[in-house]
Amino acid sequence: MSVFTPLERHELETFVAPYGLGRLLDFQGIAEGSENSNFFVSLEQGEYVLTLIERGAADDLPFFIELLDVLHAADLPVPYALRTTEGQALRALAEKPALLQPRLPGKHVQEPNAQHCREVGTLLARLHLATSKQPLPRPSDRGLEWMQEKGPELALLLPDEQLPLLREALAEVARLKARLLALPSANLHADLFRDNVLFDGPHLTGVIDFYNAFCGPMLYDLAIAANDWCSKDDGTLDPQLTQAMLAAYSAKRPFRAAEAELWPAMLRIACLRFWLSRLIAAQAFAGQQVLIHDPEVFRRRLQARRHVQVALPFAL
Repeated sequence: MSVFTPLERHELETFVAPYGLGRLLDFQGIAEGSENSNFFVSLEQGEYVLTLIERGAADDLPFFIELLDVLHAADLPVPYALRTTEGQALRALAEKPALLQPRLPGKHVQEPNAQHCREVGTLLARLHLATSKQPLPRPSDRGLEWMQEKGPELALLLPDEQLPLLREALAEVARLKARLLALPSANLHADLFRDNVLFDGPHLTGVIDFYNAFCGPMLYDLAIAANDWCSKDDGTLDPQLTQAMLAAYSAKRPFRAAEAELWPAMLRIACLRFWLSRLIAAQAFAGQQVLIHDPEVFRRRLQARRHVQVALPFAL
């Protein structure tokens, strides 16, 4: 179970009291998390999610709170930080920064179809449009510079046959960095995997876990989503699922010519980011009772992205 900081009932009872939401009825750890400790919390007035922030600087948390407030005001199905009766959103529990948020309805989809991918594409476009005119500033702590720094370090852990793929990807980052950063920007979710989206049947009902969000190229966010939602077991992109996501996104926000040109490279760079971060997690949490995602999944996807067959439509 991915709960890095266990809680006692009396600790949680004390924490939830100032929200005025009634007595604590029950709580349980959430196994899916891989970076923070998350708990489902049942109170007399409803169902909630408690997050203890385990990674990243506490100074960044006001950004996440403000971003979710902006997206909530734009009628997007996102969680947002609840305030205590005194108006406090960010608090501490077990010596960790803590947020209490409404629990969104729906379930995760394990085998997405074209309708699911259309819903994700539409949602992502709406999210970008809500912040593109005035994005909240925050750099990524796992951006292009991080990849260039960590890639050579992690090369020491890889078998020789994987090194050419890594070097090729890092060279592409260096070659295209300026052009990538010049693409149209907004606030990004930056981790829109299947385990961060909720569905009720064919309808998207919630997007969670914004703790990788930052301000950057909108195309990067779409590449991250497509690499997870539209990939087949062998790592290649499913044309039908990919086209469904891209068409739904572009119906809300048409692509630029520069985005269409850089789409294949952006898919590869999004694969590189998660290959590297999963290698780090596998090393850091080896032998612990923590959910560790397999780095090999994104190595295979990066290998498959050497040849991208689904082009990006553009109208601007």
